[in-house]
Amino acid sequence: MIWTIYLVILIYFVLGFIGFYFINRKKEHVEARKSWLKYFTYFIIIHILFFSIAFFPALFRIICLIIIAGGLYEIIKVYIRSGNNKQFVFYIALLVYSLLSIGFYVFSGYNKGLILFSFLIISIFDSFSQIIGQIWGRRKLFRKISLHKTVEGFIGGILVAVASAWLLVGLLAGTDFIPMRLATGIVFFAFLGDMITSMYKRKYGVKDFSTLIPGHGGFLDRFDSLIAGGAFVAITVLFFNG
Repeated sequence: MIWTIYLVILIYFVLGFIGFYFINRKKEHVEARKSWLKYFTYFIIIHILFFSIAFFPALFRIICLIIIAGGLYEIIKVYIRSGNNKQFVFYIALLVYSLLSIGFYVFSGYNKGLILFSFLIISIFDSFSQIIGQIWGRRKLFRKISLHKTVEGFIGGILVAVASAWLLVGLLAGTDFIPMRLATGIVFFAFLGDMITSMYKRKYGVKDFSTLIPGHGGFLDRFDSLIAGGAFVAITVLFFNG
């Protein structure tokens, strides 16, 4: 089962590679190079997370703690660099992030099938909403919050992610979850997590949280969706499937 799922991931990466090719051939050399760096860094991150979840659960929990700590560092760093401005925004962000992080860490201790299902749904949504948005996106989704999010990318990402739940249904064997319903909730929270971090950056007038991950805007830029999506699964298990 794990290797079959891994094959599905590789197929998605090939599709993503083709999408990035069409996107980057229209860009200037420097921008295209940054885009490819982001793609290959993402490829490495996905593999590290996938194999840690599948074969080394204890390592995955440690990675989750590193992700949480990295995100917290970036939230505080942005606040300090602003000269400790907008304290109310900072403390609300800290509270929301703490609650989501607790849920995310609880999520990291669940069975690997549920974690893999959730992780892959989030990754597929993130990837294809970006690819579809850059190729066919015309209408901005929330112009004042995120300049790059489009209606077409958002809808396309949802459709691909929720449809992919059918391919990943075997990961939920032995649970009471309805795959497409669970996938829809995960995607909604993943998107919400992304919007929250985008709003925080907007409030403080920064483009990126940090340069800790090559090609990405920091830990939160890369893992905000995973943290929020994982927290949703934890809430669902604790209150609805407990």
